[in-house]
Amino acid sequence: MEVPDDAEQSPVGAVGWVTVSIPVDGPGEVLLPVRGGSEAFAAWSDTPIARNTQVMVVERISARSVLVVLFPRT
Repeated sequence: MEVPDDAEQSPVGAVGWVTVSIPVDGPGEVLLPVRGGSEAFAAWSDTPIARNTQVMVVERISARSVLVVLFPRT
């Protein structure tokens, strides 16, 4: 069985927290669970998202950048 390379592992679908507010015109930062720990990623969104908001990754933009949306709470 082959273990995927880190570059092949996608954060899409991961749920994390905004650590630096995401403005309309630039990136913020999110903390996401990856590889058994947590890592910070630059995060973009179509709408501004405040710090300490739970989000979900919907697209990987680059190795360290993601597009996020508000995580739907039930």
